[in-house]
Amino acid sequence: MTITQSKELINSMTILFVALHLLPGMKSSMVNLNNNGYDGMVIAINPSVPEDEKLIQNIKEMVIEASTYLFHATKRRVYFRNVSILIPLTWKSKSEYLMPKQESYDQADVIVANPYLKYGDDPYTLQYGQCGEKGQYIHFTPNFLLTNNLLSMGRVFVHEWAHLRWGVFDEYNVDQPFYISRKNTIEATRCSTHITGINVVFKECQGSSCITRQCRRDSKTGLYEAKCTFIPEKSQTTRDSIMFMQSLDSVTEFCTAETHNTEAPNLQNKMCNSRSTWDIIMNSEDFQNASPMTGTDPPPHPTFSLLKSKQRVVCLVLDKSGSMSSEDRLFQMNQAAELFLIQIIEKGSLTGMVTFESSATIQNYLTEITDHNAYEKILANLPQAAGGGTSICSGLRAGFQAIIHSNQNTSGSEIVLLTDGEDDNISLCFEEVKKSGSVIHTIALGPSAAKELEILKYNSILGGHRFYANKDINGLIDAFSRISSRSGSITQQAIQLESKALNVTGKKWINGTVPVDSTIGNDTFFVVTWTIQKPEIILQDPKGTKYKTSDFKENKLNIRSARLQIPGTAETGTWTYSLLNKHANSQMLTVTVTTRARSPTTLPVIATAHMSQSTTHYPSPMIVYAQVSQGFLPVLGINVTAIIETEDGHQVILELWDNGAGADTVKNDGIYSRYFTDYHGNGRYSLKVHAQAKNNMARLSLRQQQNKALYIPGYVENGKIILNPPRPEVKDDKAEAEIEDFSRLTSGGSFTVSGAPPAGSHTHVFPPGKITDLEAKVKEDHIQLSWTAPGKVLDKGKANSYIIRISKCFLDLREDFDNAALVNTSSLIPKEAGSIEHFEFKLEPFKIENGTKFYIAIQAIHEANVTSEVSNIAQAIKFIPPQDSSVPALGITITATSLAIWGLALILSIF
Repeated sequence: MTITQSKELINSMTILFVALHLLPGMKSSMVNLNNNGYDGMVIAINPSVPEDEKLIQNIKEMVIEASTYLFHATKRRVYFRNVSILIPLTWKSKSEYLMPKQESYDQADVIVANPYLKYGDDPYTLQYGQCGEKGQYIHFTPNFLLTNNLLSMGRVFVHEWAHLRWGVFDEYNVDQPFYISRKNTIEATRCSTHITGINVVFKECQGSSCITRQCRRDSKTGLYEAKCTFIPEKSQTTRDSIMFMQSLDSVTEFCTAETHNTEAPNLQNKMCNSRSTWDIIMNSEDFQNASPMTGTDPPPHPTFSLLKSKQRVVCLVLDKSGSMSSEDRLFQMNQAAELFLIQIIEKGSLTGMVTFESSATIQNYLTEITDHNAYEKILANLPQAAGGGTSICSGLRAGFQAIIHSNQNTSGSEIVLLTDGEDDNISLCFEEVKKSGSVIHTIALGPSAAKELEILKYNSILGGHRFYANKDINGLIDAFSRISSRSGSITQQAIQLESKALNVTGKKWINGTVPVDSTIGNDTFFVVTWTIQKPEIILQDPKGTKYKTSDFKENKLNIRSARLQIPGTAETGTWTYSLLNKHANSQMLTVTVTTRARSPTTLPVIATAHMSQSTTHYPSPMIVYAQVSQGFLPVLGINVTAIIETEDGHQVILELWDNGAGADTVKNDGIYSRYFTDYHGNGRYSLKVHAQAKNNMARLSLRQQQNKALYIPGYVENGKIILNPPRPEVKDDKAEAEIEDFSRLTSGGSFTVSGAPPAGSHTHVFPPGKITDLEAKVKEDHIQLSWTAPGKVLDKGKANSYIIRISKCFLDLREDFDNAALVNTSSLIPKEAGSIEHFEFKLEPFKIENGTKFYIAIQAIHEANVTSEVSNIAQAIKFIPPQDSSVPALGITITATSLAIWGLALILSIF
């Protein structure tokens, strides 16, 4: 293939990548809905969970119960028909265990894994997308599944399924458990308001009983005091809602438009513009063609398949066509492949290699990676010369043959396809690729022209990553580094600490540092690559031990890379490196550092990243997501930076935020987000994210996860409060833990843009972002407001001005904002996006009395005709407490030994 032909990469490679990667976001679920039944749900057990037959039985019983409950909750529309339970490789083999196809732990819909530390047996759903967008996974702990005697597991499962599948949110709010309604009553945050109960404060418990008293009103907010708790009646007549309190016997439905509580300050109202959960569910893709089943019979019970995880099988399928000789592509491919084989692929994996041009050659059938000699056999066959045309289908077919020849099944095996070329006949093997069941990771190397994104509508091959690498080696190394273990085992996961490319002038030194924290350090490699001449290398560990150029080993193939494996476990602390370009001319030098977990019992900090979708058409904005966690606990207070690069090398650098504003759903959940709108022409874009904890500012959140079934302390039955068993809670002073400085780097894959104008000629103007965290309070005759500043363009830059309107009527702002009373904002100058805004104004001409409520909302302005959506509607109330605020205790006896009640902070804001 010629260099000129390589520029015609365009259609066929794009067709291939689009065909293999149509599903948006990071997760690729196998679930599909067919004739009212869900098929393909995967429930995967983590390798660290001890073998227990009862666990499998309880999972089955939970899903069976959930299926019937789901069927009735959706008015006979859907149920669970076929479910796969993925058994880890660490459990013993049994005759009834089948071989998995594409099922894997990292792509499972439901995971069963131990919580990190001692907190968090509550099931939850990892969900951080926008309203109606699917979540990532549901997490159950073994302890919950084996010992739960408090909640109906089937009902809990349906609550979580609604988060995962339909992108709805909770209708309670642990941080704002009460609000003042438009009728001037204090209400529990709930849906529907037909759920009845009492509001009490629990005093000290002695022996088997506790004393309660009435809740007092807070003098500042007019709401109940922080310790006040809503206790529902055991016997209810209302049927909704599952997203508030599915544990009530009467609750069998989701809130509809008729029963939805639009006033409640909950995440459902915030994220979905006060639409009901049932409205969102009915507008989901599942329900577009799902009519209620006829008759009165219940659905059939789910069918379960028990699958046993298998040994990892990976085959490299590498392009060696003529165009690979340009711009050092063959060298770069070999450098990255070497890094993958030595540093990324886990020991015990079966690995093979195919090279292709006009035809394909199996260089290595599957070899088990056990030691240095195993991967050296593969490295010895890396291509040393480029030439010929490009037949991607030949490469893929040879990859399948290499797998089958080694007595392995292509289904569930992984193909890493790297190419810079076009193949006009690629469509001839689409069906073979789909039937193979292989997981295809695609790496597009080098620039290409405009792409036809919507030619084919093939389904995604499950779980495969999609990468684009530009001219320098780093993009390739980052791509290969991301193709790590899919088993859920932390000790097998390769972790990238550094990936830096520097154009160093002749005879000059460059320096850098890499922090190695105490959660990592095994199997640590420092790799240096160059383009002309090997540099002088000095590496120093935190204790002063130095490694020199002679300690870095070169491959016999002379692929211009040198590697040092740190003996044993790398020292914790800051490592320092220095590189001297000994050549007279400038050359590109790169430094890459990878490692693994320090021990099986110490979970490392992990960073992952992805775009909100894999393809977009201008002018639709996209969202960059990065998750930083240790185990399942969010890491807070760190610097997270996204680097987005186009095919022509143009870079956009975005600081990602975890502030609960703009693109970010929830504050302090370890999900860092930002809108991306800086399109620079059409084609492929690559995403890389760097997460850094500096100056001891990072914190580990120990609070319970969002998006979970609500824990109920007890019920009122026949006039008495019957308590549920208490559960461990995180005290306020232990809600966060310190975490040491660290650095993580991860590839977020690639995405494709179409319909964009040439760089620098954007015609579409994006509005400022919607303000979602407006808060208000009355201070004497003034109202004080605070909110997070949006940008001029969504969450970037500074808005030109704000429009603030006020009314005593909630509906005036919600339904007729433009005609509500205008607040004078001439002195209010918008701050940079992400800043906290404060504004105070005098209440004129309103008359203020005790109990007077005001509603306030804001719009941000870019230009006269470009404004944001109206913000959440904040409520402020003038409350003068009575002089005698004492309330006598109520003599209600409580039948339990103790109760743990979480003190809840209150913020006066509604949506």
